[in-house]
Amino acid sequence: MGDPTFEILTARLRIRAWRDDDFDAYAAMNADPRVMEFYPGVVSREESRVRFDRGNARMAARGYCFWPVEVIGGAPFIGMVGLGDPDFKAPFMPAVEIGWRLAAEHWGRGYATEAARAAAAFGFERLALREIVAFTTTANVRSRRVMDKLGMSRSLEDDFMHPQIAEGHPVRPHVLYRLRRQAFTAT
Repeated sequence: MGDPTFEILTARLRIRAWRDDDFDAYAAMNADPRVMEFYPGVVSREESRVRFDRGNARMAARGYCFWPVEVIGGAPFIGMVGLGDPDFKAPFMPAVEIGWRLAAEHWGRGYATEAARAAAAFGFERLALREIVAFTTTANVRSRRVMDKLGMSRSLEDDFMHPQIAEGHPVRPHVLYRLRRQAFTAT
């Protein structure tokens, strides 16, 4: 499953390689309507398996993906954070995105911001990225707050209708945020 020794440590969290025993918690998180509120819908166990395997293949091929996050000395899986290559067409593409998804019982503790900051540092320092983007549906205030805390700036001219979400769906309108390496190192 990719490099089993991969690890990024923060003050409270371990971002690490996927393990087979992460799957049940990952699938449960994807099936939780609270977690998936700002997605087109919950994800079935079968689709979670496809995504789980695809993420591991991306880590092996690219050296990054959305990694599992655990609390050091605590919960072995609280969600995921990482970098990805969006697979749709939009005016701001190509781009590397940063994203996060945490199980609902771990919200409100600053874990998403802490893990995302470490993932951004990995992107800028280890991958030498010049810019990282993030996007979410307009109504997702919690994720937008994390983007603000990371020092990201909303790129109004790049807001878009997500092409992989059906027309008329309430989560189709998306906002785009950008973070350039120079701005990140200054924070």
